[in-house]
Amino acid sequence: MTSHSTRVPSDKRFLIFFDFDETIVDETSDDMVVQAAPGQRLPGWLKDTYHPGRYNEYMQRVLAYLAEQGVTESDMRGIMEKIPATPGMITLFQFLRTRPQDFEVALVSDANTFFIESWLRRVGARQLFHRVFTNPATFNKDGRLLLRPFHSHDCPRCPDNMCKQVVVRDHVARRTHERGRPYQRVFYVGDGANDFCPALALGPRDVAFPRRDFPMHRLITETHEAMPGEFKAVTVPWVSGEDVVQRLRKLVAE
Repeated sequence: MTSHSTRVPSDKRFLIFFDFDETIVDETSDDMVVQAAPGQRLPGWLKDTYHPGRYNEYMQRVLAYLAEQGVTESDMRGIMEKIPATPGMITLFQFLRTRPQDFEVALVSDANTFFIESWLRRVGARQLFHRVFTNPATFNKDGRLLLRPFHSHDCPRCPDNMCKQVVVRDHVARRTHERGRPYQRVFYVGDGANDFCPALALGPRDVAFPRRDFPMHRLITETHEAMPGEFKAVTVPWVSGEDVVQRLRKLVAE
């Protein structure tokens, strides 16, 4: 029996990636944590320190400020646990849970480990995810959440600390090597501009699921118009996670 149990994980036919903010949860976790600040807002001088492409460094300062204001780990966890799931997302998770033989599930997010793990554990979905790729965050002895960049990269499109296309390409390559064969299809469920970059790496058999009328969807549409053939994946816009379930059901049945 042991050989069977070690073999099963490599047999999954599909790999599905999820973004977190405004994809799995219906808010941006970085914005929500501000509710823990005095007056539920950040001072202007702090907001003014943000520079495009350097969001991770800005969030490091925000978290330092919250710690100085006496915001605790449990304060932040409480806020994360209350963030609502995006419509139909729990249904989508339930569907994936019933098909462990078909789907390997990964999460790729520019949030951080503490925010994401807090939320996933609260809804009982942590076990669904084979891997979570996000910025590392740990509490120091003073109770301050220390945030670090995920990696460095050369992509001109993405913020300094994370190019999701690099994450997706590396993970697909590594898992293909470990399994000894490719996935039949790769799926990517997202909403934001930084979800467009990884979706560009998908092939014609793969499916991009952009949240309808969000930046990822608009960028895909603009690319189809400006550079036909550049974006290769099948595009299935979604309003609810149930839209994703409908398409996955069809593909599983093929």
